[in-house]
Amino acid sequence: MHTITQPLTSNGFTLSNATNRLGWLTPTDPNQPMDALRQQYREQGYLWLKGILDRDEILAFRRRYFAAMAPSGILAEGTDPVEGISSGGPVDHELHNKLLMEIVRSAAYEAFCLQPRVRCFFEEFLQGEVYLHKRKIIRSTSPGAAFSTPAHYDLVYLRGGADTVCTAWIPIGDTPVEMGGLVYLEGSDQVGRRMEAEFAARNADLSPEERISAYNKNMAEGGWVTKNLPEMAERFNTRWLMADYEAGDMMVHSAYMIHAATANMDASWMRLSTDIRYQRVRDEIDARWANHWTLNDML
Repeated sequence: MHTITQPLTSNGFTLSNATNRLGWLTPTDPNQPMDALRQQYREQGYLWLKGILDRDEILAFRRRYFAAMAPSGILAEGTDPVEGISSGGPVDHELHNKLLMEIVRSAAYEAFCLQPRVRCFFEEFLQGEVYLHKRKIIRSTSPGAAFSTPAHYDLVYLRGGADTVCTAWIPIGDTPVEMGGLVYLEGSDQVGRRMEAEFAARNADLSPEERISAYNKNMAEGGWVTKNLPEMAERFNTRWLMADYEAGDMMVHSAYMIHAATANMDASWMRLSTDIRYQRVRDEIDARWANHWTLNDML
């Protein structure tokens, strides 16, 4: 934790830095007994597992990613890809998207998401054989990018399966607050559950296909709860929780936990992360997530 030198922003909105509106996530020692981790997860809606993954393995994939993406023009010439320093210049977006989809489908990325420390954690945490959803997402955010992921909870996009699905968000490189990592609405696991119950009641008359869609007539644009993060904290009289993430950390959050991203305010470093979903094999699986992530796939 450190003193934030400039206000956090998200989609043009500035988060309040008042102590009753902005705070810090509670870090979790992954070496605690699993029962204690499960209890903390139930109470908070999340676990910030400090140093659970191998830092060198995380940074090796960061280097691999940016080296593969360099031909698109996103990387500053002559820099080490592991640093992920933005070129600040023109980017060939068509080539960028093609290279991104190649990485998403690569065996190296699949292995990264199935690294033993991740898979074994979920096997013990969920107490059984686990399933990794094939739809896995990599996000790279350049300094000054106008768009940040708005506030949402993940079940909106996973209604075709069990609500016990867990999201793992892995920062691929050190990600201090200024680089725009995830922020979580404190206590919002319960808020998300209430919202989903309201949506279920409103969606009752829709067809089964429409009912599970994040884009049905009863949902906000894109399935998001809001782009206005400060208003949401006021509405629920709670705080957004932030963190200085490090390579080797892993966030695990519930399908109801409301979260968002803030803008990358670093002068040159690009933020890189992946978000993947694990659940028990025996539980119902959303079939729509059985394909690789594709840009604009409406999920």
